Amino acid sequence: MFSLLNIRIGFFLAKRQIRRSSRWTTTLIIFVMFFTFLNLVVVSGILVGLIQGAIDAVRTHYTSDVIISTLSNKTYVENSPEIISIVKSLPQVEAVTARYLEGGTVEANYKTRTDEKEKPNTATASITGIDPVAEDSVSGISKFIIEGEYLTPQDYDQVLVGSFLVEKYLPIDSPGFSTLRNVSPGTKIRIKVHGVEREVTVKGIIKAKVDEVSLRLFMIDSQLKSIIGRNDYNVDEISIKLKPGVDPSIVRDILKRNGVDRVAKVQTYTDAQPKFIKDMVNTFALLGNMLSSIGLVVASITIFIVIFINAITRRKFIGILKGIGINERTIEISYIFQSFFYAFCGSLIGIVTLYVFLQPAIAAHPIDFPFSDGILVAPIGGTMLRVGLLMITTIIAGFIPARMIVRKNTLDSILGRN
Repeated sequence: MFSLLNIRIGFFLAKRQIRRSSRWTTTLIIFVMFFTFLNLVVVSGILVGLIQGAIDAVRTHYTSDVIISTLSNKTYVENSPEIISIVKSLPQVEAVTARYLEGGTVEANYKTRTDEKEKPNTATASITGIDPVAEDSVSGISKFIIEGEYLTPQDYDQVLVGSFLVEKYLPIDSPGFSTLRNVSPGTKIRIKVHGVEREVTVKGIIKAKVDEVSLRLFMIDSQLKSIIGRNDYNVDEISIKLKPGVDPSIVRDILKRNGVDRVAKVQTYTDAQPKFIKDMVNTFALLGNMLSSIGLVVASITIFIVIFINAITRRKFIGILKGIGINERTIEISYIFQSFFYAFCGSLIGIVTLYVFLQPAIAAHPIDFPFSDGILVAPIGGTMLRVGLLMITTIIAGFIPARMIVRKNTLDSILGRN
């Protein structure tokens, strides 16, 4: 058992040893602990953040906090005007947008096609009717215009084309998927919805790391309504942006109590996530932990070697301590304190670096992955758990070599005999 006296003397010996050791050696060990901490937290945090960035993008630029969509056996959200009125009356709601969705085809280069046997340059798209002002207030999609301009409420016969429908931005050749060639702002294209053809002008190209945005063609909602002949004002999607700090489940439950779930699906952004996305988050977290554990093993070996060499070179001093009555437990405690010091300093520097510099910097400038803007996910609880794991592992790695040396015969240690 470790008595209070043993702990006090062990702490004194550890402090004395650290003060007298080489500053370069101490700094090097602390930096090993620092980089081990970053490896434990940052690697898994970035892997999880890669998927979390995609989830956040879908929430921000498509579903928003709560989304109302059609039931599987319906073609639109029934009683849409009444539902929108209920939504707008809720004090938790900041903005709302309603969308009309219809499957259709888009054709380009039809004016330059000279041979009727030549395959038309067509693409399948989800034709989306929006109120440009309301849509932008919820999803902010106007900032994703990479060519041309965003729509205004007066832009009849003008459309925004998702970048995944344009060959220039998605140059793939697949039998099951085609894109439009030679399309840019000002180009005339032809859309076909419900058997109705309409020639429109491309006003802009929109590119976002959200498939529901980049695979759609956007036009003014009133025009799409007239094309499909829908005069009842029933829409296909309603995205609801809530005020900061509001729990989306509260609004979802309010809408359900008002009977909205009888005519439409009412989901929070979390509810609307496919299961494979949640599985990917767990998979990447596991992969990050596996990679981080390698760094933990390396740090443990480093501490083991440092303490072992330190104890070997101080065998004579350890023998003298034992000879004047300092028991083995006290000497072992002194090395435990040394190990704790290295791990604590490294972790402290790591925490400051993580939360003061790294996380804010990556949040402000996300990592540009092909399908998401990656962030660094590092919740306090998970970070402190990893700090505790690093501390325990380091203490054990320091205790074992100290125990091996301290157990040597006192006289042999003093005389330097093996």
